[in-house]
Amino acid sequence: MVARNTVAREKFNPKAVLPYELRYEDFALAMQDIYDFFSDVNELLISKGLTRLDDMLRPANMSGMLSDMLTASLAKHSRTLTQNDYFNGHPDLVLNGVYPNNSAKAGTEGIEIKSTRKKGGAVDTHGARDQWMCSFVYRVDSETEPANSRAPMTFTEVYLGKVTEADFRDNPRGRLGTRTSTLHKLGIAKLRENWVYRI
Repeated sequence: MVARNTVAREKFNPKAVLPYELRYEDFALAMQDIYDFFSDVNELLISKGLTRLDDMLRPANMSGMLSDMLTASLAKHSRTLTQNDYFNGHPDLVLNGVYPNNSAKAGTEGIEIKSTRKKGGAVDTHGARDQWMCSFVYRVDSETEPANSRAPMTFTEVYLGKVTEADFRDNPRGRLGTRTSTLHKLGIAKLRENWVYRI
């Protein structure tokens, strides 16, 4: 039997600043949507003698998938935000009605969604810019044996901060590397200051 995770609603920060009419309930419902999806999929996989989705996916693939799912779910529950319909556009969530067809290649009104296994929420981006950034930190149990007894994927931290281009540092890259930027020490401190959820 696969354990179904639930959001610890008492772990939200009542003093967090939530832009664009966001509510704590929007975050709770978005995370619960992900928990329910993983529970349903893993129950099916295990019933067929297969491994859990958590164990199949490489970390980068897992983070990308979670970011996409959280974006879609937050858009569904939010009162004012919707998914950016521009392929690989920025930010992931845009303020409804501001951009033609809710499609922005490089918009300023909205929230960029990231997910990572790194405690504290630091994550690479494809460029430094002024933006609202939301980082979901999650934990995957990859050690408990037997594998079917492992704890479900759990969101442990959520940060939501208004950062600027000056809050980033460019990461070194090789000849074949992709240019990335990461919040520097003061930038990540600014993001963490407005924590939304921590367990």
